[in-house]
Amino acid sequence: MKVLFVGDDWAGSNARSLADGFQQAGHEVVVIDTTPVTLPARLSPPWVYSKVAHRRAPWDVEALHREIDSAAAAFAPDVLFAFKSVHLDQQRLLSAPAGLHVHYSPDDVSNPYNTSPEYLAHEAEWDLIVTTKWHNVPELAARGARHVKFVRSAYDPALHHLTARRTVRNYLVGFIGAVRPDRRDLLISLAREHHGDMLLRGPGWRRVRALWQTGADVGGAVYGENFSTAVAAVTANLVLLNSDNRDTHTCRTFEVPAAGGLFVGERTDEHAELLQDEAECYLFSGPTELREILRRCAKYPNEVAKVAEAGYRRIVNGNHRYVDRAREIIDALA
Repeated sequence: MKVLFVGDDWAGSNARSLADGFQQAGHEVVVIDTTPVTLPARLSPPWVYSKVAHRRAPWDVEALHREIDSAAAAFAPDVLFAFKSVHLDQQRLLSAPAGLHVHYSPDDVSNPYNTSPEYLAHEAEWDLIVTTKWHNVPELAARGARHVKFVRSAYDPALHHLTARRTVRNYLVGFIGAVRPDRRDLLISLAREHHGDMLLRGPGWRRVRALWQTGADVGGAVYGENFSTAVAAVTANLVLLNSDNRDTHTCRTFEVPAAGGLFVGERTDEHAELLQDEAECYLFSGPTELREILRRCAKYPNEVAKVAEAGYRRIVNGNHRYVDRAREIIDALA
C-alpha cells in the first residue's frame, strides 16, 4: 500500500517509529512532518502566538496543509495516516485524495487535552480511528466513530535495545519521563531516600526545587538511543502511568525491557498480562510495595538481573515492535 503519513518526524518521536514500521512492513511511505505546527521553536513567533491565542499559528497550519495537499495529489496514497493531528484542519485532511483516511491517537481521546473542538466535530468521518487505550474503544463507538482499532504501544528496535553503559556509576532506581502531579511527590520522596543512587530524566525535573538538595542525578529529556543508554545505568527502571490518560500501559512498558532494563511498574491488568510479576518484572500497587521491591533490588542484584533478562526476552520475542503494530493496522483496514 501507499501510505501518506502525517506526523511529527523528529528523531526519537513515536510517529517517526510508526512511519518506519509501515515501511518495514513492506509499504511505500511518504512522511509529512507536522513538527513545525505541533512543536514550534521556543520564543519563535509561532510559539508566542500559540501561548497568546491558545491555538496553533494559522500561517504554519496553512503551509502544512499545502504540503499535504500537494503530496497527496502527486503520490495518490491508498491511505492518509494522521498521527494525533487534532490541531490541523480536519476537513482538509479528510478531503485530501486518498483511498482511506486513518487517525491514530497515542493518548486518551476522552481527555480534552488530546482533542480539539474541530477534531470532535469531524471524528465520525474518519474511516478508521486507532487508539492505544482499550477504554477508548467503546467511548469512540458511542461518539459515532465508524470503525475503531485498539493496538498497544510499542518499541523501536533501532532505538530501544541493549546497550553498553557509558558510566561506571550504577543507579539503584531511575525514572525517565516528564514531571506530572501524579508522580511528582513519589519521586521527590524517593530522591530524598536514595540521593545519588537515583537518576531522573525528563522535561521539567530540573525546575523542581525540592530535588536540588537531594543529591539525585537530575537531567533533561532523553530520546532515542540516549534513552537506552540511560536505562542501562539503572537497576530498577520505574514505569509510571499517566492518570489523566487513564493509562493501563504506556510506551515505557515496552521500551524499558526492550532496552534490557528491569521493569518496575504500576500493577494493572495489562501489565500483568504482558509480563509475569516477579519472574519478568516487578509490579507494585503503592509506595510501600515499591520500597520493598527496591530493597530487594539492592539486596539481591543477581536475582533481579535474571528477572530483567527474562523481561527482555518476553518483550523482544512478543511482536511488540512498531512494524508489528503497523501490520495490525493494515490488517484492520483489510
